Amino acid sequence: MAFEFKLPDVGEGIHEGEIVKFHVKEGDSINEDDVLAEVQTDKAVVEIPSPVTGTVKKLNAAEGEVIEVGSVLAVFDTGDGDAAEETATEEAKAEETPAPAEEKKEEAPAAPAATGKQVLAMPSIRKKARELGIDISQVAGSGPRGRITLEDLENFQAGGAKQEAQPEAEQAAPAPAAKEAAAPAPAAQAPQGNEERIPLRGMRRTIAKRMAQSVYTAPHVTIMDEVDASELIEMRKWAKPMAEQRGIKLTYMPFIIKALVAALHEFPTLNASIDDEKEEIIIKKYYHMGIAAATEDGLLVPVLKDVDRKSMFQLADEMSDLIKRTRERKAGVEDLKGSTFTITNIGAFGGQFFTPIINYPEVAIFGMGKMADRPMAVDGEVVIKPIMNISLSIDHRLIDGDVAARFLNRVKELLENPKLLMMEMS
Repeated sequence: MAFEFKLPDVGEGIHEGEIVKFHVKEGDSINEDDVLAEVQTDKAVVEIPSPVTGTVKKLNAAEGEVIEVGSVLAVFDTGDGDAAEETATEEAKAEETPAPAEEKKEEAPAAPAATGKQVLAMPSIRKKARELGIDISQVAGSGPRGRITLEDLENFQAGGAKQEAQPEAEQAAPAPAAKEAAAPAPAAQAPQGNEERIPLRGMRRTIAKRMAQSVYTAPHVTIMDEVDASELIEMRKWAKPMAEQRGIKLTYMPFIIKALVAALHEFPTLNASIDDEKEEIIIKKYYHMGIAAATEDGLLVPVLKDVDRKSMFQLADEMSDLIKRTRERKAGVEDLKGSTFTITNIGAFGGQFFTPIINYPEVAIFGMGKMADRPMAVDGEVVIKPIMNISLSIDHRLIDGDVAARFLNRVKELLENPKLLMMEMS
């Protein structure tokens, strides 16, 4: 029996995805939960598992093609007759694109998934369930359409029984804007020399879209300053042996994070976002720090969650693991979303001052430059000091220049007097 599998929303509220790679070809056999394809979303490359066991009858897209959520990705021959037809119908309904916002209705509580019933869960969640020895069919999903999240697994493991959960309110996909009449294509120009044209695809396409969205949506203003890192260097030297005894590599980043969190407590509008549709400012009362990381695929931003509740050593340990998994393409979607503020560091590449682009929909981003010895005037004398350049880009719709300057001054004060950070260590 033919089973049409539609591209699901993998848990990010995405509307489309680019097919990076198919792991099968037409005519191949496939088992349930085997990887069918890799899809590039706005955050990461996500593995899409097969929902059934059967034969791949048809692949409805080509590698490099962008398709919308709800479009038929593949057709399987399950050989299950009427039972397969029934399952296919249920699955198709489950993966339908949400109705427009004005038609959205409150959902009823999701019932726990019964054994043998189709389970909605991302590949990383299924893998985590196997690692924990959890029968995922026994876990009730709290996500959209009963999708199982990492929190559901953790709650199930902690409780040792099914966890009843309310599904999150589904966000309706915005109706596609009416397309304007296409302008006449410009005449092709003859190459002026030796050229190569490379399709804008995959991660680079995603980065390009997100950078343009940020710059064209949020009016950027960047302010810069210098930090005398003398005391910061001494503080790290003092703490480094203790970290090494615990098998932890202590960098300057945990100190930076703690200084930023302290300043964000004092200036909450920098830990916020703007709901343009409702014209509301959303102040975040939690602190999830995005750490921009250069990878072979391009710039990714893994997220350290609840940094205000963690010690320096916890931050150092978790960040090292998170960055490593991100660069090895082992980070899950949950690792790459939810940041409320972002740090970017070009110091390792020799850069000094720069104007970082905000990780939209956040409203500010902190940039670090190279730390180097430079002359500085101290009490009328020129002395050599280790200087670190810092930058802060803000969304000027929400943050005024004086607020940004006072925020950066506070960060500078904490980094130049790192003993003050002891009060931020938990």
